[in-house]
Amino acid sequence: MLPLRTVCGGIWRAAVHTVRTSRGAPPYRLLSSTCDGAPAALADADTIFALSSGHGRCGVAVVRVSGPASATALRGMAGFTQRLPPPRTALLRSITDPRSTEVLDRGLVLWFPAPRSFSGEDSVEFHIHGGPAVITAVLQALGSVPGLRPAEAGEFTRRAFQAGKLGLTEVEGLGDLIHAETEAQRRQALRQMSGELGRLYQDWSDRLKRCLAHVEAFIDFSEDELIEDGVLNRVDVSVRDLQAEIERHLKDERRGERLRGGVQVVIAGATNAGKSSLLNKLCQRPAAIVSPIAGTTRDVVETALDLGGFPVLLSDTAGLRDSSDLVEREGVRRARERVEQADLTLVVVDSAHLPSEVDRAAAFLREHLSSVLPDTGRCLLVLNKADLLPEKQRQKLDMELRGVSGLPAVCLISCQTNEGLKDFLTVLHSSVKTLCGDPLFGAPTLTQARHRAHLQRCAAALAQYQRYRDTDLALAAEGVRLAVTSLGRITGRVGAEEILDIIFKDFCIGK
Repeated sequence: MLPLRTVCGGIWRAAVHTVRTSRGAPPYRLLSSTCDGAPAALADADTIFALSSGHGRCGVAVVRVSGPASATALRGMAGFTQRLPPPRTALLRSITDPRSTEVLDRGLVLWFPAPRSFSGEDSVEFHIHGGPAVITAVLQALGSVPGLRPAEAGEFTRRAFQAGKLGLTEVEGLGDLIHAETEAQRRQALRQMSGELGRLYQDWSDRLKRCLAHVEAFIDFSEDELIEDGVLNRVDVSVRDLQAEIERHLKDERRGERLRGGVQVVIAGATNAGKSSLLNKLCQRPAAIVSPIAGTTRDVVETALDLGGFPVLLSDTAGLRDSSDLVEREGVRRARERVEQADLTLVVVDSAHLPSEVDRAAAFLREHLSSVLPDTGRCLLVLNKADLLPEKQRQKLDMELRGVSGLPAVCLISCQTNEGLKDFLTVLHSSVKTLCGDPLFGAPTLTQARHRAHLQRCAAALAQYQRYRDTDLALAAEGVRLAVTSLGRITGRVGAEEILDIIFKDFCIGK
């Protein structure tokens, strides 16, 4: 083994490389590292600027500058010739063009010296009036300052991540918070941005790193009798526990992903059942054409809804029937495709077509459901045109169909008179909430497809450890290493020095 060397108080990478490559395994990739603790990616970074507030006319616009030349921009445009203003203190100043000294606006300036800024770098904010001419003039003036360039999309947040200000899951939470359109999305994004999901994954990562360090130490140093007995048994228990926790986390029925992207709710059923009328009622505007002519809707009509704080993507589809019309047949094909992809299907039935006897009505509905979709567990039965039924029949159906086995929740409504719509909305909201879960309670949920993919790889890698534990310990260790890498790809932290640190701390090897 190569001798350990120390640079700036850290373990030299050659030692790390030797530990892993002694059996031909690929070395770890470090995200970033420097001797003074500042991320290498930021050491020689350009100074960037951009409008950080929304585009368009507004009362106040915020222009942000970040990088080593931020102080130069502040001096040149806000008139600070000697000392800079106190950090994080808003001062009213004339903002001038550094080339012509023309006053562009009067606004607030704030100075954020590194590392106590959003990006971890020296940063400046100009709070100016939000007219397009003012914003354009200030941005053009900043572009004339040597060393400054316009920021690329997401570059401020990227620098915050590289500086260790935000973890990768927190960055994703920030992005979700910016794009949140409903209350539940805001709550989930804020919870993720606070670091709760990142802390869960980091805890798993730390435990796996400890397992890997112990297995590595056993392989490399057990012959020297420096490793205590029972180390591998403790690793076995930890790996089993972690695998069980990760698999439970994966069995979340995609609640977090649904909440982030919106619940796919599809309105389906026979022609002239009132599907388009229901769509228009739910979105409170004439989104779809309604007519007494069967087959009016031939394509998918989509609209986004905020249903009690939960995001819903509602789709109206063509009526399901056999047709010789090529266009209508394509519409029916698309309708069935949407039903297969739906999180929840609203199966709309014309109440006037129901038999008057409850038993026969239930049999009719079961047969109709099987023709619309195979899985009745993710649907609601919407009996429309209830106003066309006699009062007694309507009450009898409403009461007795609710308790019939083999049927999903049944709602009698009338899009013509609005009868039953309030109760239907309550049932629909409850179903959507069940699909999404409550973002404020319970363990944090998966919100990204990439998280799920990496966690599945992590669980498979832990299964590899258990498969080779008694036959080939090097291959078993490789399974743990792959699991650590998979988790590191979620959090954005994949480092090898931590493995050696644990080895030295736990076993005092090389004292």
